[in-house]
Amino acid sequence: MTTDPDGSALIERLLDLQRPDGQWGVGVYDPDEWESTTDALWLLHELGADPSDDRVLRAVALVDEHVRWEPRNGGRRFFDGETEACVNGRVLTLGAAFGRPSAALAERLLGEQLADGGWNCEAPPSTRSSFHSTICVLEGLLELERATGPDAAIAEARRRGEEYLLERSLLRRRSDGAVIDDGWRAIHVPAYWCYDLLRGLDHLRASGREPDPRTGEAVALLRGGRRPDGTWSAHPHAGRPLIDLGPVADRIATERAGRVLAWAGTAA
Repeated sequence: MTTDPDGSALIERLLDLQRPDGQWGVGVYDPDEWESTTDALWLLHELGADPSDDRVLRAVALVDEHVRWEPRNGGRRFFDGETEACVNGRVLTLGAAFGRPSAALAERLLGEQLADGGWNCEAPPSTRSSFHSTICVLEGLLELERATGPDAAIAEARRRGEEYLLERSLLRRRSDGAVIDDGWRAIHVPAYWCYDLLRGLDHLRASGREPDPRTGEAVALLRGGRRPDGTWSAHPHAGRPLIDLGPVADRIATERAGRVLAWAGTAA
C-alpha cells in the first residue's frame, strides 16, 4: 500500500531534482526517454501539482527565466515552444496549467492543423495526421481556453481535431478500419507524448462533448480492462523516468477511467 495516496511526496521528490539552471535530467527535451525538463513538468501536471504552491511557482519561474530550446528547435524560451506540433501541444498545456499561457503558440498550432482535422510532428512533408500529435495539441488548446477563456477559433479547431479521432473510433485507420496499435488499449501513466484510448476518451469528456456512439468500442475496451477489485492498472512507457510513480499511477488510471465511464453512462 502506498504511503503517498495523493502524490504529494512524489511532487516534492521531483521538485528536489530540479537544478539551479531550471533544468531536470538530460535537458530541455528527449523524445526517446523520460528524463527531461519537459517530462518533469509533465509529471508535475499529471500528479496534480498545485500551480499556486510556492515551490511549484519557483520551479516554473526558473524554467521561464533560464530554459531555452536548442537553436535547431528555434532557440525560444521554453513556454514559447519549439518547432514540432506534438511537443508544442504539451508546452501549451504546461504553460496554461502553470500560469504561462501562450496565445502566440496556440495561433501557430492553429495554422498547422491539417486538412483531415489533426496534427502531425512530421508536417510538412506529411499531410496525414497522427493520433499522438493530435491528442497533445487538443489537450493544449483546451487547457489554454480553461486558463484564458473561450475562443471561437480554438473551439472550432478543437472540434475538427476531435472529429479526426471520432471518425476513426479512437483507434482505427479510416482507410481500411484496421486497429492502428493494440498497445493503445493499455492505460499509460504518465502519458507523456503518447496516445492511448483512455487519453482520447478523457479529452472528449473534459472538452464538454456529449457522449458519442463512435466511442462505443473504446469505452467497451476500457470497461473490459477493469480488475476484479474495481480498479485499473497503469502501464509505464518503456524508458528511464525521472521518478517511479509506483501505486500512485494505478490510482490516477482508476480515477480517469472511472470518470470516463461515468461520462459515457456506463459506470457500474
